[in-house]
Amino acid sequence: MAVCNKRTFARLIVASAAVLTVSCNDTDPVQPAKLATVTVSLQAPTMQAGLTATATASGVDQYGASIATGDVIWSSTSPNVAIVSTTGIITGVGPGTAIVLATAGNITGQATITVTPAPLVLTTITVSSPLSSIAIGATTTATASGFDQNGASIATGAITWSTASTSIATVSTAGVVTGVSAGTTQVIATSGGKSGQKTITVVAPVLVKVNEVESNGGTPGDWIELYNPGTTAADLSGFIVRDNDDTHTTILPAGTSIAAGGYLVIEEAQLGYGLGAAEQARLFSPQGVIVDMYEWTAHAAITYGRCPNGTGAFAPTTVSTKGASNVCTPVTPGIGAWPGSDDVATVDGAGVFGDNMSGLTYEAAANGQPNVLWAVKNGPGTLYRLIFSGGIWTPDPANNWSAGKALRYTDNTGNPDTEGVTFAQGGSTAGIYVATERNNDASTISRNSILRFDPNQAGAVITATNDWNITADLPTVGPNLGIESITWVPDSYLVGKSFFDSTANHTYVPAEYPNHGSGLFFVGVEGNGNIYVYALNHSNNTFKRITSFSSGFNGVMGLEFDSESGYLWATCDDTCNNRYSVLEINTTAGAATLGRFLAPRQFDHPGTLPNINNEGFAFATNAECVNNRKPVFWADDSGTGGHSIRKATIACGTIPAGVRVAPIRE
Repeated sequence: MAVCNKRTFARLIVASAAVLTVSCNDTDPVQPAKLATVTVSLQAPTMQAGLTATATASGVDQYGASIATGDVIWSSTSPNVAIVSTTGIITGVGPGTAIVLATAGNITGQATITVTPAPLVLTTITVSSPLSSIAIGATTTATASGFDQNGASIATGAITWSTASTSIATVSTAGVVTGVSAGTTQVIATSGGKSGQKTITVVAPVLVKVNEVESNGGTPGDWIELYNPGTTAADLSGFIVRDNDDTHTTILPAGTSIAAGGYLVIEEAQLGYGLGAAEQARLFSPQGVIVDMYEWTAHAAITYGRCPNGTGAFAPTTVSTKGASNVCTPVTPGIGAWPGSDDVATVDGAGVFGDNMSGLTYEAAANGQPNVLWAVKNGPGTLYRLIFSGGIWTPDPANNWSAGKALRYTDNTGNPDTEGVTFAQGGSTAGIYVATERNNDASTISRNSILRFDPNQAGAVITATNDWNITADLPTVGPNLGIESITWVPDSYLVGKSFFDSTANHTYVPAEYPNHGSGLFFVGVEGNGNIYVYALNHSNNTFKRITSFSSGFNGVMGLEFDSESGYLWATCDDTCNNRYSVLEINTTAGAATLGRFLAPRQFDHPGTLPNINNEGFAFATNAECVNNRKPVFWADDSGTGGHSIRKATIACGTIPAGVRVAPIRE
C-alpha cells in the first residue's frame, strides 16, 4: 500500500497541474481550521486611572493562520484596578496591575495592563454659610470648598459667585450674601466648570431691639428688656434669646408679641440663667438669624440702656427703667455749691472717740428727752447716745451710755462692723437700726446685715433683737465694701409720691409686705454706689427688696432722708471729694421714671470742711431752723485732729441749685 502523507500530497499538487487522485487511508483525514489561540492587544501597557483604552482580540487556528474569534467575553482579574466593557473598552479604576482576559468559546487570551494614579482634579464644590436665613438688608458670608475625585479637599481656584435670583439676594465677589426681598434662592459658586450651591431664605426684618439689660442684682434678678420701635405689633413666637453661651437658649413661647412702641422684659427666671460681668444679650429669629445684641465687659452700676431710647448706643443708665423708656440723662450731674454755711467747726471733746466713728442720725427732743445725736463706731461695734452739753456733743453719762454700748448679734456673740444708724416711726424707743457689713471677729467674710436694737436694754452691752442678713441679695463686694449707710423712709411719703415697686412692677402698696412696720429701709453700698430698698418683716426676720437705684457716686458712705423736704441725701467721703447727691422721687405724670428716685443734683462740701473720711452725715429737724438754716453734722472715721464730730448749717426746706448760704453767727 502506498504511503500517503501531507508532505507527499503537497508535492503531488505542486508537480502536476492535473487533477490527481491520491488515495489515502481512512486514518489520516484533513482537519478543518479552528480557533486555537486568542491574542489580546492593548493600545499601551499602561494607562491612567479614570481614562479608557481599547483592547482587541485576534484569533489563530491550529495551522497558525488567522481566524475569526467569534463572540468574545471580556473580563479583568482586578476590577479595582481596571474594568473592561463588553466591547473591550478598558477603564482605569485605581493604581495597580490587572490582567485583561478575552474568552472566545473555550479559548482565552490575556494581556497585562498597569494603571497609574490619575492626577487630582476639582470634582465637587460645596457652599456653606453661618446662616441659612437672613433678614432683608442683613448679610452672611458664603464660602466654597473643593473636593477631588477621591473626596479629598482640593483648592477651588478662583470662584465666581452668583445667585439664582438677584431680586431675592445678591452676592459679592467675596461671597457676601445680602438679603434683598423675602423669598428663597440659591447661592452658587463656580470654578473650572464645576458648581456648588446653598439655599438661602430671606425674611422680612424684625425691628425689635435689645434695649436695656440688668446683669447684677436686679429686682427680682437679672433681666433683658426688648423694645419694638415699629408701628405694628412684633410677633416674637419662637424667637431665641441667648447670652454669650450658645447652650443657654431660651425660646419665646407661641403668642409672644410686643405692641408697637412697647416693651417686653425677659426675667432671669424665664431665661433659666443669670447674666455675667463680661456677657452678651442676643436675640435671634426662629431661623437663627441674629436680630439684635449687646455685649458688655463689666457690670453696670445700675443697668445698660440705649440712649436715645431704642435707637442709640448703649450706655450706663442713672436709673433702671425696666419695661419703660430709658432715661438718657448724664451719669454725673453738675456740681453745685454747698447749700449751707461755710463755718464748719468741731463739736466733740478732743480724743473722746478716737477713730472709726462712722454713722450718724439726729433725733429731735420729745417726751421730755433732749435732742440726741445717735452715732455708731465700726470697730469695735459701738452705739453712742450723744447729747449737747457744755457746748459740745458728748456721750450721755446716764444708763451706761458714757462709753457707748457694745453691740452683739442676736445670739449675743460677735462684733458687728456698724457703719450706719437710723430709727423708724416712734423714734429710738421703738428701736435703733444699724447697717453692718461684716463681723469684725471674722473680718475677711462679708456679712451684710440690718440689725435692730432696743436702746433701753440695761448694761453696757446690748444684743440685737432682729437680724436681716441681706448678703445673698446684694452683688458680691469685698468684706469692707458692703452696706455703709442706712435711713428709713415712711410709707406715707412713698405712697403720696407714687413710689414705684420694681419687684411687684407697680406702684408701691405697703399692704403687700406684712409686718414691715410703717416704712422702708434704704441702705447704701460702698462697693458700687447703689442704694437698695427693703421691707423688713419684724416677725420672722425675712425681707423683700423693693427696688434699687444709683446714688450718682461710685460709693455711698452716708444716707439721710429729710422727711420735711422729701430729699434723700447720699454722701460720699474723700473718695469723691466729699460730695453730696440729693435724690427726689420723680412725680412727672407720664414719665418713664415716674415714682423712681432720681439724682438730678450734686453739691460740693463746704470749703471749711476738711476733705477727709467723713462717713456719717445727719441734720436736725426744721424745728431748729434759725434764719432758714438748721444744724448739719459729719462723723469722721479717721478722727482727724482728735475730733470725730463736725458741724455747720444747711438750708431748711427747698434747696435751690448752686446756692451758697452765708454762715450764721452763733
